[in-house]
Amino acid sequence: MRRFSLTKSIQVLLFSILLIVALYYGKPFLIPVVFAGILSMLLLPVAEWLEHKGFPKVLAVLCADLLIVAVVAGIIGLISWQVADLAKNASQLESNITQRVAQVKQFVATSLGVSPQEQQQMMQKQQGSSGISQHVTTMLTTLGGAATDFLLMLIYIFLFLYYRGQLHIFVLRLVAKEKQQQAEEVLGKIEKTSRNYFTGLMLMIGCLWIMYGIGFSIVGAKNAIFFAILCGILELVPFVGNITGTAITILVNVAQGGNSGVLIGILITYAVVQFLQTYILEPLVVGDKVSINPLFTIGGIVAGELIWGIPGMILAIPIIGMAKIVCDNIEVLRPYGYLMGQEEKKGKRKGIKNPLTKRG
Repeated sequence: MRRFSLTKSIQVLLFSILLIVALYYGKPFLIPVVFAGILSMLLLPVAEWLEHKGFPKVLAVLCADLLIVAVVAGIIGLISWQVADLAKNASQLESNITQRVAQVKQFVATSLGVSPQEQQQMMQKQQGSSGISQHVTTMLTTLGGAATDFLLMLIYIFLFLYYRGQLHIFVLRLVAKEKQQQAEEVLGKIEKTSRNYFTGLMLMIGCLWIMYGIGFSIVGAKNAIFFAILCGILELVPFVGNITGTAITILVNVAQGGNSGVLIGILITYAVVQFLQTYILEPLVVGDKVSINPLFTIGGIVAGELIWGIPGMILAIPIIGMAKIVCDNIEVLRPYGYLMGQEEKKGKRKGIKNPLTKRG
């Protein structure tokens, strides 16, 4: 009697399903750990430089960890300063919003035949079903969870950097002795790729701050610096972030009473910045740090959002890039690494024959 055996395809499918389930239900634990692991690779040169300068290991790692705190605190302080400036005109902003809402209600009443009274009743029912207190509670819970994850991430970064030698040896001992040299090279490639990607991304965000700030100021957008910072930070979320930042800029300027010239100027600024980012900044600053084809880039971002939300969208590209490096260096996984990567140009292919060409 023939024994039942799983084929390789079914095994890969089952492994993928189990991995997705583990990632989904392990989200509260895994998100700060993965962020900490990637940021640890980014901060490793700082810790090593401080140790070479004579700092004790604990102090060097602590200083590298506090560098993250300083950067985040600086960004929050800058945003708070701009928000405080925005709040000075709160009464005028409220008046403009009320006026715009009245115009929208009048437009709906004229176009769709829904009277302002009926619209008000619908809004009251919607507010009654959700409740303002529920929104406030949800927001406070989200902020509390983010603060807890940030604190955990700092602890993990400290531990990863402090025990980096032991973790490194642990990974090498997972493979056979004859494969340890290859494993060493893979770890080096993963560390270099993640570091270069996030370093280039931070440099690009800084350039976007400058370009958006100049562009929004020229077209006369109010609180130009605040919206420039917002658009730059939202660039951390691929594809969606820049569109969201520009949409928020337009909506707030409409609420502030901005005329059509300002709104058209904001759209032109967005188009110019996106052109410069796509054809100059990304090739020059980011480059091919993570060589992934668009299919896996978009699919990974969508899957990351479904599994981990916004953190998944931020982490999708570097995680896929690391997975590609691992696949490229393991014989049985090389087809998957090839599938994830960019297609090589004909002039760069070496030793790979086209299976469709006729043999001479």
